[in-house]
Amino acid sequence: MLALLLAPVYLAANIYVLRWAFRFADACFQKKCTWAKVLFSVLYLLVCLTPLISFLMPESAGKRGAAQTGNFWMGFFLYLFLTIVLFDLVRVIIKRLPFTKERIPAGPRILILAGCAVILFTSGITLYGTYNARQINVTRYSVEIPSEDMRGRSIKVVLAADLHLGYSIGYRQAEKIAEKINEAEPDLVCLAGDIFDNHYGALDDPEKIREALSGIRSKYGVYACYGNHDYEEQILAGFTFDSEEHVYIGDKMRQLLDDAGIRTLEDETVLIDDSFYLSGRKDYSSRKKSGNIRMSPEELLSGLDHDKPIIVMDHQPKELQELSDAGADLDLCGHTHDGQMFPGNIVTSLIWENSCGYLKKGDMHNIVTSGAGIFGPYMRVGTKSEIVEISVNFF
Repeated sequence: MLALLLAPVYLAANIYVLRWAFRFADACFQKKCTWAKVLFSVLYLLVCLTPLISFLMPESAGKRGAAQTGNFWMGFFLYLFLTIVLFDLVRVIIKRLPFTKERIPAGPRILILAGCAVILFTSGITLYGTYNARQINVTRYSVEIPSEDMRGRSIKVVLAADLHLGYSIGYRQAEKIAEKINEAEPDLVCLAGDIFDNHYGALDDPEKIREALSGIRSKYGVYACYGNHDYEEQILAGFTFDSEEHVYIGDKMRQLLDDAGIRTLEDETVLIDDSFYLSGRKDYSSRKKSGNIRMSPEELLSGLDHDKPIIVMDHQPKELQELSDAGADLDLCGHTHDGQMFPGNIVTSLIWENSCGYLKKGDMHNIVTSGAGIFGPYMRVGTKSEIVEISVNFF
């Protein structure tokens, strides 16, 4: 539904950019080249519609190529549009200043210089964002949890989320993520949702991805919970469509994780080493998507021995106070991507109590990762792809 609502906005923004491109071309060539504008318009239309074209195409190499082109285009277009808007705003403001009216140079020269600057800046930030998205960083935290039984001990937990394995993130990036996790030599690995990107058919090589994930090593094993993008459904430019029929976590997705030796927890709790608990929650969107009602924090954690530490995986960083009140000691989340692309990180910080990083909520530690993969545009600007290494010290 949101995709349909945003479609007219996207169309209007592209018309605005196209009109600006025509003005730039007129200024460069000092004449109106109608045939060139028609050709450019057709090519531009094909590129800006690649997300829709890939959505409508049957599964094929062409669909993959169109989807990847669309993902790159969406990131490039965002900064192209924002840069042009900023230029026009500055131009309007300067023109309205009384002491500058007589000093503004006439002719197309300013437009040509501005157009070249816009193209160079947008291309530069796209190249940087694409490169930055591929770099897997390690963010480290240290937390202390009271425990009589484990006093003086510590464990190393590695948190990874939002791999979004699909058209943009393939087996090579999965191998890099697994390698980075293993370098930390973890005691426990937690994958906090959105392991897939809605469509199993989007995986470039499921067998190699399985091999990469099965190569993750840890003392106590690898556990996961599902996220809102682990449901088998088609997406358009990153958006899903409301449907009267429920969608479910794909059987092939489940099987791939099982074959990789990753245990998924859906409103389930396991006692590890007879020392601490790990609980995995169903995703917050599970009721809307599949009709499955997830347990409340109190229901999930009741009946546990609260003298033992309790670690929770929950894809979306919601119900933090409720989890703290229910007795959780450490809550591990993802979902937000820290906005992924500036100014998205400003928006997410306004929406979420903890959009990325560390927050102490009562006696509970909440850690939200910006994610190891990307969603939609294959870019990260002002954020980073990461895994999180957590030293949990018991006292």
